[in-house]
Amino acid sequence: MDYITLKEASEKWGISTRQINYYCIEGRIPGAVKMATIWLIPKDAKKPIDMRTRQGKGLQHE
Repeated sequence: MDYITLKEASEKWGISTRQINYYCIEGRIPGAVKMATIWLIPKDAKKPIDMRTRQGKGLQHE
């Protein structure tokens, strides 16, 4: 399986590396693994829905 780093995912998804780090810690990115101090994210992983937005909050109530 091919992996990308937090920085690469940040550029791909248009969000900060810190936010992606939170997603990894919470287990919201399936297949993400931590090797020593680096998170590795599957290349084909989808961007998690941000629950802080209206769209995310709407999905939370379904």
